[in-house]
Amino acid sequence: MPKLSVIVPFYNVQQYAPDTLRSLSLNADRDFEFILVDDHSKDETPAILERAAEDLSDVARVRYIRHEQNGGLATARNTGLDAAQGEYLTFLDGDDWLAPGYLTELVSAMDELGCDFVRTDHVQATARARSVSRVPIGRRWEAFSPRDAILPSHRSTSVDYAYAWAGAYHRRLLEKGVLHFTDGLRTAEDRPWIWKLHREAESFAVVSLLGVFYRRGVASSLTQIGDVRQLDFIRAFDQVIEETAADREADRLLPKAVRTYCAIIAHHLSNEDRFEPAVARQLRSMSAAAIRRMPQDVLSDALEAMDMDRSAKLRRLRRRVTTTGAAA
Repeated sequence: MPKLSVIVPFYNVQQYAPDTLRSLSLNADRDFEFILVDDHSKDETPAILERAAEDLSDVARVRYIRHEQNGGLATARNTGLDAAQGEYLTFLDGDDWLAPGYLTELVSAMDELGCDFVRTDHVQATARARSVSRVPIGRRWEAFSPRDAILPSHRSTSVDYAYAWAGAYHRRLLEKGVLHFTDGLRTAEDRPWIWKLHREAESFAVVSLLGVFYRRGVASSLTQIGDVRQLDFIRAFDQVIEETAADREADRLLPKAVRTYCAIIAHHLSNEDRFEPAVARQLRSMSAAAIRRMPQDVLSDALEAMDMDRSAKLRRLRRRVTTTGAAA
């Protein structure tokens, strides 16, 4: 069994893949397994990966898998999870990169702490600018309950730091069925995943490692594209609400889930100019329907606690839903 499996999905990233692959070579170890998943790229990415898989096989275990059709990031990660054999697992996106030696430090942290998973800080890279993004938890190098890190509702917590690649995960979570993503989600795929991870894992820790470089502002990234795929955030958060409502501590956890959902809807409504007109209309109608599906008592409390601008946007949608329902 390899000590660590690194799952790296790629899709049309010929410009960035060489940097990603070079960083893997600088982290290579015979005890590490690199799983390169091409999600049916249409550019030169597959050729780059084929050459890299051959070169990397001299210094690490490598598997190259190519999808026959594009399935999205969540599906590509699941392909990697199904193939992974490591005791520990981690992720890297195909346009990001790692600092030399980072993976060895990550494995050492998992060995030392013995918990189900660890979370790490990361560096955001926008053109030549660099900034550090930290896990919103002060306790470091100490294992504790992931459930305790979901709350409080009124501030950013561990479930809001929804980056699957910012950490490592013990294989027992994979065998328990916790690590797979919702197939087909085109955006916000980390959100149901991070909530499930914090509800179902038994222990985790935050470690002060800075080794993942997250590339912001990539033109091909879905965060930069205003098409209908962006609206998958509604499907993702519907899943968060549904699963949290079925949890044994639903009364305690649902306010955080609803408040986060509301904040994300308000964010997209504030930036609807970047969407195509038809998609913007769909955003408004789907958001109104999402508000109707939320537990209304919890929703009322969430709106009371939000700032006036975001609350006003959501209240207008809610009134539209109520008026439409009454007219019907």
